Amino acid sequence: MTLVVMAAGMGSRFGGLKQLTPLTDDGEFIIDFTVYDAVRAGFDKIIFIIKEENLELFESTIGARVRRSGIEVGYAFQKQEIGGGYAVPAERKKPWGTTHAILSLGEMSENFGVLNADDFYGFDTLKKLHDFLETAEDTGKAHYCMLGYDLEQTLSEHGTVSRGVCKVNGQGMLDFIEENKKIERLADGRIVNTFEDGRVAEIPSGATVSMNCFGFTPSILGYMKPLFAEFLEKNKEDLSKCELLVPTTVKMLIDSGKCDVRVIPTTSTWKGVTYIEDSEPFREFIRAQKAAGVYPKELWEAVACV
Repeated sequence: MTLVVMAAGMGSRFGGLKQLTPLTDDGEFIIDFTVYDAVRAGFDKIIFIIKEENLELFESTIGARVRRSGIEVGYAFQKQEIGGGYAVPAERKKPWGTTHAILSLGEMSENFGVLNADDFYGFDTLKKLHDFLETAEDTGKAHYCMLGYDLEQTLSEHGTVSRGVCKVNGQGMLDFIEENKKIERLADGRIVNTFEDGRVAEIPSGATVSMNCFGFTPSILGYMKPLFAEFLEKNKEDLSKCELLVPTTVKMLIDSGKCDVRVIPTTSTWKGVTYIEDSEPFREFIRAQKAAGVYPKELWEAVACV
């Protein structure tokens, strides 16, 4: 079973390549814990989606560690060039979004999981993702899954965050998902999102959000390709900043009846490092997890034994 780790983002709010920034007392990256949990959950291949210029850095660090553990490693490159006669603005530095990242895979012949390199998801999440993928099969429509987190557990004390806010029906299926790019908790405890047009909307307590952890069958690539082409055509007058994100693509596929998405709640604690100031709380969290025996001190020695 393959796990795809999206690691081509800029990390602009963090201020550097946080995917490969040591963030624990023992020098581990967030990716280290994702791979450790993925191997324990039953995944046996990891594909990293990266910028091609970062290949040597990835291979000499996380790639080499994964290979020593006996797990197969692959890479896909998310490139700035998009072809189709579209000129990339000279000022554009950021990638084209997570939908484009997944399209960088080309083709997949088996079900696969997708998640971010800079989020800590926890073992329960990886196990439930793996178990869904083991039996997922398209019928009259595609059947995907999304691991759902409680919004209040995914905020930062140091600034706004971007989250896909979900509406889940009584059968546990995703009805609606909307990317909210400036979510924050106010001093009075309310959680709000500020939209690009300046509107401020309160998000109800207990809302389920996407942290970009999805399970897909191979059909997703065929569905994403024309949607990305439509996205480029729609934004061709200004391609300087636009992105097509996975939650937006998934919503379009649900709306068109091409897929359904099961929302799987997780008991895992999510942790992230959106801002550099989030680093110390993450370090303290991992310190406590190791002290409790959830993770061994020598993580990669343990991975090799899984």
